[in-house]
Amino acid sequence: MPDIVFDHQDPGFVADPYPVLRRLQDEAPVFRSERMGAWVVTRHADVRAAFRDPRLSSDRIRPFFAQLAGGLRELVLPLCENLALWSVFNDPPQHTRLRALMGKAFTSRALEGFRPRIEAIVDELLDEIAAKGAREFDYHREFAYPLPATVIADMLGVPRADVDKLKKWSDDLAQFVLTSRANPEKYRRAAEGMAEMSDYFDRFIRRRAGEGGGGDVTAALLAAREHDDRLSHEEIVATALLLLFAGHETTTQLIANGLYWLLRNPDSAAAFRARMGEAPFVENAVEEMLRYDGPSLSMVRVAAADFEWHGARIAKGERVFLFQSAANRDPRVFAEPDRLDLARANAGDHLGFGYGLHFCVGAPLARLEAQIAFPRVLRRFPNLALAEENPPWSDSILTRGMLELRVRV
Repeated sequence: MPDIVFDHQDPGFVADPYPVLRRLQDEAPVFRSERMGAWVVTRHADVRAAFRDPRLSSDRIRPFFAQLAGGLRELVLPLCENLALWSVFNDPPQHTRLRALMGKAFTSRALEGFRPRIEAIVDELLDEIAAKGAREFDYHREFAYPLPATVIADMLGVPRADVDKLKKWSDDLAQFVLTSRANPEKYRRAAEGMAEMSDYFDRFIRRRAGEGGGGDVTAALLAAREHDDRLSHEEIVATALLLLFAGHETTTQLIANGLYWLLRNPDSAAAFRARMGEAPFVENAVEEMLRYDGPSLSMVRVAAADFEWHGARIAKGERVFLFQSAANRDPRVFAEPDRLDLARANAGDHLGFGYGLHFCVGAPLARLEAQIAFPRVLRRFPNLALAEENPPWSDSILTRGMLELRVRV
């Protein structure tokens, strides 16, 4: 095993993880990190294969809960019970069942029909920013953060007045789902956020079920059938939470990271501005943003059996982190992987949304939001520029995103 120190909380790694990940790709594609107590997988072919490998389980909530003791176990029981209903934390056949029923509500046709509403939300947020008349603002907080939360809330039929508290509860839940620091405070915040959000959606779903009808995602989830099967009330509540949480967190980072790297690369920004009226170019540009520095840093799996991989012995129960970010910069797949190329022919080969059974159900929505947002932002603010070259980045082991992004108009 090469003498490589892998510390995902090291400030240098947080700011730029790619040099260390490239070294792992070349010297130790399946690497045991003692600091993480887990395995790290970095090559594109391996990460892609791992997403479809039955020896790697997505069920990491139940094993986590099983090893807790005492008061902490009692604190997080309701949290884990809800998360265990999320499709992303299940393997087949339960995952297959949940995805089939979710797919009845989250169709491409339904998403495309929502395009005018997304365009209106984008314009509303940009109008609010422009009305303030400030020469500088935090793009992350004032645009990238509220946009996806507002979109998914509208799609679910949630009142706009409730979006801010849903975002707050989602942020509390992120302390548990997206960070790796083990401390009682993050568990308490996550448990409280989950309890509040679950109670809100429990009442919301019961009210909507009594009303009947409606053309939003909630109505479609209530009506979804697969043969004689349907989602239970608890599963609909859990699915609404998943859609709100996942759609909010990752799309925020896509919209912020993408703009940051456009503005850091003047030639790319000029190319985008010149061709942002061409839908195929914009679509490919968004795929390249996802590849170059997308919102998914890694995804974790749990070994369901003992097996060997690239000479490494992985034991049943050990955690395996699949670094999509590394795979998306693998020179074995992408020529000049550290260069942002908005016209890259194989940009769509990235693994930012996962692969196989667990390909992100919200991927079409995230793409649509980004394809709408970037041209509208740059048309509204044609002289947009970075106000800081090195913004602070989150130290999450799972997501890649900034804490703020200050820009000048």
